[in-house]
Amino acid sequence: QLQLVESGGGLVQPGGSLRLSCAASGDTLDYYAIAWFRQAPGKEREGLSCISKSGVSTNYADSVKGRFTISRDNAKNTVYLQMNSLKLEDTAVYYCKANRFASVYWGQGTQVTVSS
Repeated sequence: QLQLVESGGGLVQPGGSLRLSCAASGDTLDYYAIAWFRQAPGKEREGLSCISKSGVSTNYADSVKGRFTISRDNAKNTVYLQMNSLKLEDTAVYYCKANRFASVYWGQGTQVTVSS
């Protein structure tokens, strides 16, 4: 069974950058489309970006378009989310999700805090 572990979160100042990783184990990530979500306190989980199995196709929410970049390294079984020009409102727990047909897997999340 696929397991996902996010890492790379932390405290950063506005305008700074972070790179999140979503490392998979238990199965080959090549089989899965991957998406990044986030959830801020008191808010619903928000879809940010997704990437196809091959990495050729990507999509972004308007809130992060032009600032965040999703990528994957199937050889390392890892998907990344490069986050630049971070804003206070980007503070949230960030999750990756993998899906293949009817199967959906979530990681445990990593906290990103943007604060001066």
